[in-house]
Amino acid sequence: MKSSYLACALALAATMFAASATQAANLVVGGKNFTEQLLLSNMTAQYLRAKGYEVELKNGLGTTLMRSAQESGQLDIVWDYTGTSLIVYNHVEEKLDPEQTYQRVKELDAQKGLTWLNESALNNTYAFAMPRKTADELGINTLQDLADKINQDEQEDKKKRHLVGVDYEFASRPDGLGPMQDLYGFSLQRSEVKQMDPGLVYTALRNDQLFAGLTYSSDGRIKGFDLKLLEDDKSYFAAYKATPVVRQDVLDKNPQLAEQLNALAAQIDTEKMTELNKRVDIDQEPVSKVAADFLKQAGLL
Repeated sequence: MKSSYLACALALAATMFAASATQAANLVVGGKNFTEQLLLSNMTAQYLRAKGYEVELKNGLGTTLMRSAQESGQLDIVWDYTGTSLIVYNHVEEKLDPEQTYQRVKELDAQKGLTWLNESALNNTYAFAMPRKTADELGINTLQDLADKINQDEQEDKKKRHLVGVDYEFASRPDGLGPMQDLYGFSLQRSEVKQMDPGLVYTALRNDQLFAGLTYSSDGRIKGFDLKLLEDDKSYFAAYKATPVVRQDVLDKNPQLAEQLNALAAQIDTEKMTELNKRVDIDQEPVSKVAADFLKQAGLL
């Protein structure tokens, strides 16, 4: 009698455990190996755990490795950038506006079983920045203002030089510095272009060693080093809108997941992410704490 009762109890417990495991889906969230991606993947993991999911976090990955891992089914959810998918993964060279870029990558990646949910207002694209004090004193707010200033100074003094810092790739790539100068109508001498490690550009700008430099629009050092982003008023740079990307089979198994991730995406924009990046990179706060603070302030945790 007792053994029969025990067997029934064990069977009931096993059934309840199986039901619980089914309800709490096991999701694998991936992320790349820079601050913004560590924050996005961490906040996604914390947010989904609060929603009752079992979540495994695998971040610190390179761009192509993360993509390959998701395509092969090793990652369920990542945050990626529309421009990265368009140019790096799908090799589209056509010039597209932000909405066209989003629609194109959504269509192309759907063929690979990947669904792009609602894009956030975070656009981590290329941008040129200047020391804020210099830019404000000269009245430079846009890339066209920068071009006009360089042209004006060259006409007034042929010997005057404007040192501009860019990374090694941007200096020579077909959608890099050369075509940008053509679009905005200015020309830098070879001696005016300083090729350097991307991270060193920010330090050189802070120390007034560069007139202008190539940066990323949501980098925490923009705010931390009091730099001024110049508006790309002719829309030269492609859009890199951060967006949750989920395997379609995972969405099919978790009908609430798309709505939940879209709610998270709706709370994120470039200004907010710049501040979060600054807290990690400049203020040296832990990624997990900064991510949790953001979710709490947004009412998501």
